[in-house]
Amino acid sequence: MELLRKWLGHPEDIYNLLRFKMGGYRAVMPRVDPDALGCGLRTCYRYLNQTSRSFAAVIQALDGELRHAVCIFYLVLRALDTVEDDMSIPLDVKVPMLQEFHSYLYQPEWKYMESKEKHRQVLEDFPTISMEFRNLSKVYQDVIYDVCHKMGVGMVEFLEKKVDSQHEWDKYCHYVAGLVGIGLSRLFSASELEDSIVGQDTELANSMGLFLQKTNIIRDYLEDQMEGREFWPREVWSRYAQKLSDLTKPENIEVAVQCLNELITNALHHVPDVLTYLSRLKNQSVFNFCAIPQVMAIATLAACYNNKQVFRGMVKIRKGQAVTLMMDATNIQAVKAIMYQYVEEIYQKIPSTDPSSNKTQQVIASIRAMSLPGSSMASRHHYSPIYLSCAMLLAALSWQYLSTLSKATEEYVQAGEN
Repeated sequence: MELLRKWLGHPEDIYNLLRFKMGGYRAVMPRVDPDALGCGLRTCYRYLNQTSRSFAAVIQALDGELRHAVCIFYLVLRALDTVEDDMSIPLDVKVPMLQEFHSYLYQPEWKYMESKEKHRQVLEDFPTISMEFRNLSKVYQDVIYDVCHKMGVGMVEFLEKKVDSQHEWDKYCHYVAGLVGIGLSRLFSASELEDSIVGQDTELANSMGLFLQKTNIIRDYLEDQMEGREFWPREVWSRYAQKLSDLTKPENIEVAVQCLNELITNALHHVPDVLTYLSRLKNQSVFNFCAIPQVMAIATLAACYNNKQVFRGMVKIRKGQAVTLMMDATNIQAVKAIMYQYVEEIYQKIPSTDPSSNKTQQVIASIRAMSLPGSSMASRHHYSPIYLSCAMLLAALSWQYLSTLSKATEEYVQAGEN
């Protein structure tokens, strides 16, 4: 009955889940026809689907040759990340591998067979990936090579040190996500689907990556603690606890939430850059590719803000909510409306006693100024009475069926959860 109440409380989720399941996903995430690809590219797309439930669908929705460039870009960085994550590789082996990984793109026979990671296939069959990399136009190769080089060097820097200052937090997020945003932006411009300014404005592209990465780091606090990883900056959490792990203690929950709110406030400072970046995009497939993760992130931050559950388990947005965001985030006005909705949700939850309350209110004011609601806000949640009535009736009659969505739908929706 609890699930039924959840559905009834959000009838638009039911409506969009049905619309999505009955083919609406094709409008935002059409699939690649494997029969139209050569053997090497087919293998690469298979690896893409095996190693990413988050990005596989949105990558395959991109237009033309950009789709292949981004697929290969993802797999190259996935291979690099697999080396960095593999704790079975000794440091004296791992460090030079990371530093030189970009050079392996032009070594047709290079592969690594000793990895213990679950995605080791991208290292074991790196010759197929590097071959398809060399089949790309040189403008794409140059971007991927450059980003791979910079990311490998950055990974080495943070291999044996923790994130201390907020400046280092930004630097770490730049290496693992900002560089991805910059690389993708350069690929968009190289494809000529977007103007050159998109690839040239590295500050905005970096903010796109930082907003997503900080959201993941904030949300994944408990999971990272359980696996012995620490990404919250010491400069912030040390004001609230002796050790980062102390934030999980029940007696520290009040200061833990205050620390959480301060980090969310930090992440929100990237939203104006995100809106400026998205406003420059012209190609629909590129816009969807960029906008969907960003609206998922703001919804996730709104769910996490002032929420004790971050220190007790995983905070996730609803499946129907994720689908609604994917279906709606197809133009800049709709994205502004979504951003406005979720920062208002955060604003309503700001505790008057929170040490960061003034800063949170200030950054929300700057986001409001860029995303004032207009007709798009009204239309985003306007469904005719007959649709709402049908949705609520379906919720009452079919809630158990809808709670066990098909695997295919789950894979699309995972884009909002990983």
